[in-house]
Amino acid sequence: MAKSYGPWAIFIGGSLLWALNQGVQADTNLIIRAVIIAPPPCVINSGSTLNVPFGNDLLTSRIDGVNYRRDVPYTVSCNAPFSNALTLELKGTSAAFDNRVLVTRKPDLGVKLFVNGADWPLNTAVNFTYPNVPVVQAVPVKRAGSTLTGGTFDAAATLVVDYQ
Repeated sequence: MAKSYGPWAIFIGGSLLWALNQGVQADTNLIIRAVIIAPPPCVINSGSTLNVPFGNDLLTSRIDGVNYRRDVPYTVSCNAPFSNALTLELKGTSAAFDNRVLVTRKPDLGVKLFVNGADWPLNTAVNFTYPNVPVVQAVPVKRAGSTLTGGTFDAAATLVVDYQ
């Protein structure tokens, strides 16, 4: 036969649990401090559009990702940055035939980028220490096996400087 303790035992047991629970509570103040860093106070190319002049004499049969490589003439000017450890990123839409190549208005033609001589996939940041900006180059490339038609082409992207 089980022993019954009655409603008083339940009341006292419940009160003890409540009292123990009250003893575990503690109050403390929480102070959070942070420094919000604004984007670097830098200007790219004096705020002007960057133009990479490939010229008017590109032969469609010679566009191979090597020929017609050109320097991207740009400047970065920073006025008292929080840190000289910066990144450079080219944000743009990739060509349908290669996600590392910038799309142009010609479906079989794109622009491949290089930074300091190495392949620079789109939307990939590269670290640098200001004021030593990376050397950026661009070269037209075509879809493998395609035959290009003549005419003008252009591409658009955004060059972004940020903190590392």
